[in-house]
Amino acid sequence: MTHQTTTSSALCTLNSPVSGVVLEVPVSIGQTVNKGDLVALIESMKVHIRIEAECTGTIIEIQAFEHDIIEAENCIAVMEKVVNPDSPLEPEKADSSATTKRKQSDETSIIEEWQKREALSLDENRKSAVSKRHKKGYKTARENLASLVQLNEFLEYGQLAVAAQRQREDYETLKSRTAADGVITGIGKVGETPTALIINDYSVLAGTQGFFHHQKIDRMLEVAKQKSLPIVMFTEGGGGRPGDTDVLTVNSGLQCSSFGAWAGLKGVVPRIAVANGYNFAGNAALFGAADITIATRNSWIGMAGPAMIAGGGLGDFEPTDIGPIETQSKNGVIDIVVDDESHACDTVKKLVSLLCEKPNESWQNGNQETLRKSIPESRKETYSVRDIITTIADKDSYTELRKDYGASVITAFIQIEGKSVGVIANDCQVLGGAIDSDAGQKCADFMALCGQFELPIISFCDTPGFMVGPKHEETGAVRKLADMFSIGAKLTVPFYAVVLRKCYGLGAQAMLGGSTHRPIYTMSWPSGEFGPMGLEGAVKLGFKKELLAEPDDEARKRLFEQFLAQQYEKGKAIEVASVLELDAVIDPAKTRIKLSQLLASASNT
Repeated sequence: MTHQTTTSSALCTLNSPVSGVVLEVPVSIGQTVNKGDLVALIESMKVHIRIEAECTGTIIEIQAFEHDIIEAENCIAVMEKVVNPDSPLEPEKADSSATTKRKQSDETSIIEEWQKREALSLDENRKSAVSKRHKKGYKTARENLASLVQLNEFLEYGQLAVAAQRQREDYETLKSRTAADGVITGIGKVGETPTALIINDYSVLAGTQGFFHHQKIDRMLEVAKQKSLPIVMFTEGGGGRPGDTDVLTVNSGLQCSSFGAWAGLKGVVPRIAVANGYNFAGNAALFGAADITIATRNSWIGMAGPAMIAGGGLGDFEPTDIGPIETQSKNGVIDIVVDDESHACDTVKKLVSLLCEKPNESWQNGNQETLRKSIPESRKETYSVRDIITTIADKDSYTELRKDYGASVITAFIQIEGKSVGVIANDCQVLGGAIDSDAGQKCADFMALCGQFELPIISFCDTPGFMVGPKHEETGAVRKLADMFSIGAKLTVPFYAVVLRKCYGLGAQAMLGGSTHRPIYTMSWPSGEFGPMGLEGAVKLGFKKELLAEPDDEARKRLFEQFLAQQYEKGKAIEVASVLELDAVIDPAKTRIKLSQLLASASNT
């Protein structure tokens, strides 16, 4: 920085622009200098300020010297200009001076240092780690990142972090071997939606969670909360890392806030977790606390890994013995099972689109006329309720959760005319559609999830009721099934019901949010049948006296069938609608139209 006052056409005065200490005056009287050459260096407020020649000329006077304390506007030096335009020292040549080249060189070296440092965290400079991942058939963390977002638009946080192990490892080695301290964090667009991404990197110390690793996660969670961003987290890793020796003021590490902060975002922003490979201890805890969990077929998920289990005296196990996909998909831990990491990324993009983006205007749908023949004439014959749902839904929008858990109830996301909704449906091919403890818990969880995501819910009902029997009571059915009523009573999102066939007892009421009048609109196909309990049980209980009074077995059987037929006629959809216990009986082929009208009405209120 220079300051000049011209006193004559041939002289110029260089004044200090600030108060400070003179560090250097590298010129002498009689010396000829070029425009841009350093005349003095001043330190002010811990900043070095260059006083440069603003013309080409000769130093004729110096008034400030090294170590002097100088005030603003004080004179430093006086120069006599070179007035010969043909002089080799003319101002136009000042840019090629040694001083300018030195400045450019300094700036270039700083940029190059940063570029080299940042490059150490990238896959091309971590070839051994990348090779190990590929030999397993897995992708690297940065490859998964590239499958989700445009890298040139990704805003990364904390890329230069390394493990807190400088006391036990060479720092230069840590820069690459513990790149980003084992977790990539940042913001990028998944589809059209700005999304917070947290991708654990198993190639760094087995994906373990270290001191800076947790700080990066905490930072990303706070940013996601502030900006109301959905979060996608890849959780592969072996849990806590005890080897971060640089941290001298932490004994237990139990003050770590990542788990509470992650769980605290339930109902605040959508959270999707993806598991692949080994996910143990803290990594599994993060996975399990997500709103929606996705896992590849090569996943093992457990609240403790082999070392912790052995340390507890519980035996020696291989990592593949702990929480395999077959176990975790059947017990409700995993919502969606996918083939591999590429399939997982595609599923993440679909879910983010369903849950976070504006209605899709390019939807297509199937032939609705086929719905008229989708229910068999025999009321005891099963059918595929998934076929019914996918026919009503926009093509390729059906996304089912927890397919292998509580399988008598289906929970899924679909779109109708581009609008996303949640679906609950009884599957008559499993337990006849009866709702057992697992199915009830799954259904209640899903309704609550739709409430969090502010998604309307459509219930497709075909159930004989709750599952019964002494064995079923051992599962805690009374508590678990009651959750369906508790969640249904508190729903604030639009709720609609379509009765396909059986609608009996408490199970049916639970599928309807509490009663046939709880949904905004309860419609039934002509095949619908209603009753306070299964018809056979109702006849046996309600007409017990009459049946016992008939001594002949054949006659008693005919009497039972007579009472059963009477109850069936009384419970037909058209009869139930006639006494206003439901809102309408509809043509099955018009179901999609009715639901579209209802969703449009809800969006306009």
